[in-house]
Amino acid sequence: PAMSLGETQMAPTTMLFRNLMSMAVEESIRANPIDGVVLLGGCDKNTPAQLMGAASVDLPTIVLSGGPKLNGKLEGCDLGSGTDVWKFSEAVRSGEMAREAFTAAERGMARSKGFCNTMGTASTMACLVEAMGLTLPDNGAIPAVDSRRYLLAHATGRRIVEMVREDLRLSAILQRPAFENAVRACAALGGSTNAVLHLLALAGRAGVSFGLDDWDRLGRGIPVIADLMPSGRFLMEDFSYAGGLPALLHTLGGIIDGRAPTVTGRT
Repeated sequence: PAMSLGETQMAPTTMLFRNLMSMAVEESIRANPIDGVVLLGGCDKNTPAQLMGAASVDLPTIVLSGGPKLNGKLEGCDLGSGTDVWKFSEAVRSGEMAREAFTAAERGMARSKGFCNTMGTASTMACLVEAMGLTLPDNGAIPAVDSRRYLLAHATGRRIVEMVREDLRLSAILQRPAFENAVRACAALGGSTNAVLHLLALAGRAGVSFGLDDWDRLGRGIPVIADLMPSGRFLMEDFSYAGGLPALLHTLGGIIDGRAPTVTGRT
């Protein structure tokens, strides 16, 4: 257990506490007789903070994200948490939307457990850790309340035991190809700009030389192929039904470095 950086609870921003959480994770791992680590994260800064802490210890490590909310619904239309809420709040401030309507939208926007169902930082990082080979396939998009998320959790628990026996440590996966694949996937996803800050910090912890010039070079020319809010029309539940990150990586084809190792024990 470590402090949680839920974006909706903390002021003025959880970014102020990311490094503090990473230190808490690092010391929790060091202080306990732990052979392998399953990092359970969700909203925004939790995933990078946990990985930064784990990278400093370098035990066998696997990530399991909590998963996004189901699609928001209001009067037959889909709503995206973290996208529509800002539009609606401004509409209330300008007198274009009644507070009662805003409350109704809020109820329909968050109708299940899970982090934001748009391609915000939480969903971006859940997908990028999958692209980096730090999770089992399909981690990025399965909704939090979908039974396939529970199946993924069981498989993750089994796999970390095998990773301990194989002594497959985090440093074996957090190599330059993993970061390069993350940048390519982020560009194709239309991912959060916060991913830049988090991956650079993680690279620093992992001792991998990786900078802004690499982001510019690797991301240049890769089209946004995931039609997801806030840059597109659809939500994470739709992305999951469309095949999720494995489908996106397959579409990118040779752009992705297929030789990069993963927690599965395969490339």
